[in-house]
Amino acid sequence: METEITVPGEVPVMTLPNLAFFPQALLPLHIFEPRYRQMLRDVLASNRLFAVAGLDQDLLQDPQKFEPPYRIASVGIVRACQKNDNGTSNLLLQGLCRVEILHIVSEEPYRRIQIRTLASIDANPADDNRQLRSDLLRLLTIRRKQGAGGSAEMTDFLRSVEDPETFVDLAAFGLCDDARVKQRLLATLDVHRRLSLFKAYLESEVAATRLRAKLQGGLPDDHISHN
Repeated sequence: METEITVPGEVPVMTLPNLAFFPQALLPLHIFEPRYRQMLRDVLASNRLFAVAGLDQDLLQDPQKFEPPYRIASVGIVRACQKNDNGTSNLLLQGLCRVEILHIVSEEPYRRIQIRTLASIDANPADDNRQLRSDLLRLLTIRRKQGAGGSAEMTDFLRSVEDPETFVDLAAFGLCDDARVKQRLLATLDVHRRLSLFKAYLESEVAATRLRAKLQGGLPDDHISHN
């Protein structure tokens, strides 16, 4: 990864439902809307940077709001892009940093936002965060054995990620099924707090799956009402 990438104070943004994009994560995107085709042409001709923000479900009912984004998003860089014969494109975006959306600058020909880059806070002892990372890896392994939580390959990859912050961001992006929880983790700048929140979420998921299995007994899912 480049050591020097300057994130400008204004960038284009895609606002997408049920998505929280994290630093370091790799996000495949299919670009087909005319506004985003134009955006992609422009970013490829310049710095290859744009933001991805989640769609704030709580503000969707407000008629004054058009595709309201969450306040915290991530800026990414286009790592690879393939244009298709029909004018659409497939690309791979790699997350660079968290940002705060300060203002929507314009909507035409695509949305541009004014942003402020955000740095994580890591005030807790390194041993505490490393222990939380180990706890998360154990819980993710349990979830996979329960039939949830992604593939063995993903778990093996995460096992090789030693930095607790990178670990929790990649694990949350790839293995958290709850979009609201993912957005909360994205918005949590304190690394220790982020690790702890994700641990609590995984513990509740593991416990719920165990309870469901106990209540269901040996019955298949489509016969659980017979229990």
